[in-house]
Amino acid sequence: MIWPSVALLAFVTLQRLVELPLARANTSRLLAAGGQEVGAGHYPLIVALHAAWLITLWWLAPGRPVDIPFLLLFLLIEAGRVWVLRTLGNRWTTRIIVVPGEKLVESGPYRFVRHPNYLVVIGEIAVLPLVFGLWDIAIIFSLLNAVVLTVRIRAENRALGV
Repeated sequence: MIWPSVALLAFVTLQRLVELPLARANTSRLLAAGGQEVGAGHYPLIVALHAAWLITLWWLAPGRPVDIPFLLLFLLIEAGRVWVLRTLGNRWTTRIIVVPGEKLVESGPYRFVRHPNYLVVIGEIAVLPLVFGLWDIAIIFSLLNAVVLTVRIRAENRALGV
């Protein structure tokens, strides 16, 4: 049966497509408020990684059985994604934008961890392939994501002075 895997992939793809204009609008607003982008050089790597991950899943996952425990874990991770986005509100963006004078967010999941959004991304990249039994894809993209996030988090920490 092809529809469960396609429905899940369509959900994740639509989620990303809806988030892109929101991220662009927030980025524009933050820049207009005097914000500065940091670490723009690695941003194309993040875009390429996420695009390649989704394309690979669209190529390999349709028609594969859906593992219910991993699906439930993925849905829990998505709840974390919503929590992060709601907590950051109009400060959420896919780029690193620092606005002078703005305090770091310390509410929501940020009370517990410094970079909850990256924990969500780590979980998504690892778990969604596992929903379809694609262990090799989970490992490959998790390793690539670890490299990119190492660069990203270092840049963000430097920019935020943490």
